[in-house]
Amino acid sequence: MSNDPLLQPYKLKHLTLKNRIMITSHEPAYPEDGMPKDRYRAYHEERAKAGVAMTMTAGSAAVSKDSPPVFNNILAYKDEVVPWMKKVTDACHEHGCAVMIQLTHLGRRTGWNKGDWLPVVSPSHNREPSHRAFPKKIEEWDIERITGDFADAAERMQAAGLDGIELQAYGHLLDQFWSPRTNTLDAPFGGSLENRLRVSMDILTTIRKRVGEEFIVGIRYTADEVADGGIDAKEGIEISKILGDSGLVDFLNVIRGHIDTDAALTDVIPVQGMKSAPHLDFAGEVRKATGMPTFHAARVPDVATARHAVATGLVDMIGMTRAHMADPHIVRKIVEGREDDIRPCVGATYCLDRIYQAGDALCMHNAATGRELIMPHDIPRAETSKKVVIVGAGPAGMEAARVAAERGHSVTVFEAAADPGGQVRLTAQNKRRMEMISIIDWRMAQCTKHNVNFKFNTWAEAEIVLAETPDVVIIATGGIPHTDVLSSGNDLVVSSWDIISGDVKSGQDVLIYDDAGDHAAMQAAEKIAQSGAKVEIMTPDRTFAPDVMAMNLVPYMRSMQDKDVTFTVTYRLKNVEQDGNRLRAIIGSDYSDMTKERSFDQIVVNHGTVPLDDLYFDLKPKSSNLGALDHDAFITGQKQTVNSNAEGTFQLFRIGDAVSARNTHAAIYDALRLLKDI
Repeated sequence: MSNDPLLQPYKLKHLTLKNRIMITSHEPAYPEDGMPKDRYRAYHEERAKAGVAMTMTAGSAAVSKDSPPVFNNILAYKDEVVPWMKKVTDACHEHGCAVMIQLTHLGRRTGWNKGDWLPVVSPSHNREPSHRAFPKKIEEWDIERITGDFADAAERMQAAGLDGIELQAYGHLLDQFWSPRTNTLDAPFGGSLENRLRVSMDILTTIRKRVGEEFIVGIRYTADEVADGGIDAKEGIEISKILGDSGLVDFLNVIRGHIDTDAALTDVIPVQGMKSAPHLDFAGEVRKATGMPTFHAARVPDVATARHAVATGLVDMIGMTRAHMADPHIVRKIVEGREDDIRPCVGATYCLDRIYQAGDALCMHNAATGRELIMPHDIPRAETSKKVVIVGAGPAGMEAARVAAERGHSVTVFEAAADPGGQVRLTAQNKRRMEMISIIDWRMAQCTKHNVNFKFNTWAEAEIVLAETPDVVIIATGGIPHTDVLSSGNDLVVSSWDIISGDVKSGQDVLIYDDAGDHAAMQAAEKIAQSGAKVEIMTPDRTFAPDVMAMNLVPYMRSMQDKDVTFTVTYRLKNVEQDGNRLRAIIGSDYSDMTKERSFDQIVVNHGTVPLDDLYFDLKPKSSNLGALDHDAFITGQKQTVNSNAEGTFQLFRIGDAVSARNTHAAIYDALRLLKDI
């Protein structure tokens, strides 16, 4: 038996969990037609077979038709969910992993113009800022109906063989009843704490009558809203005791905060640059006050933090949910003494930001997550070793090198700079985003273990590459800032990269013209604003920084809103002219033919990158595939077999921004799906 606190079993009622690490309820938005089909099953099964003790599915599964999903959630109100959930459960049980599901009614945290176009319901008419629907004030017949829906959904999950369920009570209907901020009802469902908890207690009682005493039922809830007029810590502890003493719940899964705005949500689920495990000690207070089995998850990105949480008795089970998106094999690597090999979660929160923009959850630097049906987490060795030359050591080149080396190939990487990293190293110049460099550092460590040959400070030209007599050449040279976007005056502007890197000193009255909408503009703006300068961020779009997305935008706004920074939307920079020691900006709009003039002492253009692709085109005529990529094979994860040049001696491919300006995930995915079959 291991002495590691994380590897000790834990008994929850009749269920023995084989260790203390769990994946908390979350919805990666992988269902199809509201059902957890093969993609969903494969995602959870990958983590189960690597040793996680329990995986909680759905964040959250909807129990009622007037709780339409805000993204692609499981529809627990349909009978057809049972066989699909059974497949997920059976697959995980085969690996000794317990399975639960989170059930909810969203209340006001959704929209009326989805699903069956039913009005949203809540204990008040107060609109939630994030989802904007004005709710119908709930009636008694709604409560009776929804209570039955919860019990029906619980019965379905029991029939599917799950080990238990968890009710969701933070930001959703249940705690909309609990909180004075969102409950304006009179007795018997409003007013006193007893009245505000009445619906939840009735739902729990009804569920118990349906599923019996043995089926595990827990609740994930906020024990402190950290909001004026809301549930405070004192009342939250009281609620915790009431839940524990009720005999209706078997575990408490503690949250701190509220989630009805982007900023509040980000405090509940912190992103990079924010404190790790900020609510862990509070979860420990709940456990101490109640004596109940207590679970918790909120930015527990590393094994050391998880081990501390369990070893000090703050919680019984610790959630490492985003960490398992970055590396599904955490537990296996702990058991094998390979913690150094764990791919780190860098807190980029690309996963959550994507689902809140109606996408699917993807990890910024693990392109196999969510693609388990076609992409491997463990790279298989090739039958024949080849000589692979990679040009560029940014995220695309580093992933290509890692995968090729794990395949057993002889790998040489040329990099013009003194260090690996490319744009990621530039990003990490921001102290708040310095965790991003772990994307590179982890790959560098893996490449070193597999004897990759790096040649830094080397500008690779065709002759240098050909001298290596390669079988495969990967061009991962990235791009350079594209600032040539104006009718005139392009020579008068600088790029966002110039500012971030410090190559150009920022002015005192600066316009940042951003029509890329990505982190680079915001990072440049933050640096300029922190210098004490005046900054205006202008975009021709109707929203600014759309590719930064909701949760990642929060730290930027907190950094800049107390400074002289303004945001201007729907205006397009046309051209720039010299005006003495200042610059005259000619500004127009896509909405009309108006123009106006403004004066600044510096203008920064953020318009993505253009590929640095000269080497690719120099090598293209000498390659066996003439640089061509079989898109069908690329999409489905199959081997590249194009051979259109009999005189070619090597395959040639380019990836990442050397193809076109995209993002880190795209660059890494290019590399993985190409190199895994080389």
